[in-house]
Amino acid sequence: MAPRGLSAEEKRVKLLEIFHETKDFFQLKELEKLGPKMKGIVSQSVKEVLQSLVDDGLVQGDKIGSSNFFWSFPSQQGSLVQSRLKEAQDQRTTNQAQIAEVRNLIKVEKQSRGESDTRTHALAELNRLKKELVQLDNELSAYSACDPVKLDETRRGILLAKEAAIRWTENFCIALAHFQRQSLVEPSEIRRYLGVNDDYEDIC
Repeated sequence: MAPRGLSAEEKRVKLLEIFHETKDFFQLKELEKLGPKMKGIVSQSVKEVLQSLVDDGLVQGDKIGSSNFFWSFPSQQGSLVQSRLKEAQDQRTTNQAQIAEVRNLIKVEKQSRGESDTRTHALAELNRLKKELVQLDNELSAYSACDPVKLDETRRGILLAKEAAIRWTENFCIALAHFQRQSLVEPSEIRRYLGVNDDYEDIC
């Protein structure tokens, strides 16, 4: 069996290891030689992998004279993670303050709406009309259950709903992978922060 090639993420990790292990500066052509020799990265893919690390702020680059040099030190990655963690914590604090403010406004609004005979009567009438609407909808559904047009609309609705669900689960997987790469946080931690349960399944 032929050996399995490195995945995109494995290439990123191994190319970053070259910087951290040597603690040196490199040009692209030097990395294209060292990649295959030290870490088994195909030289043709080094440029793309290096650019992804630069885009994520894990590798720094600058032009000195007519040449471009790249570098990265282990301390940079830790500082980047700490910075992003602080940003997330600050955003969480802001969100919690906004939630508390909204809850307080709701509480004040409820207190300002004192009970009265008119309001009690209006609420009772609203509830009666809601129940009547539900009953009428049930009757209408019973009559339209065998309507070919209705059945066709239902089928199209199911198809569209399935396509939308697949699209959103795909988007979630892409967002999860991107956020993991950006923040270097475990997927389980990201899921817990976003409120995604462990029983979540990608339906596609």
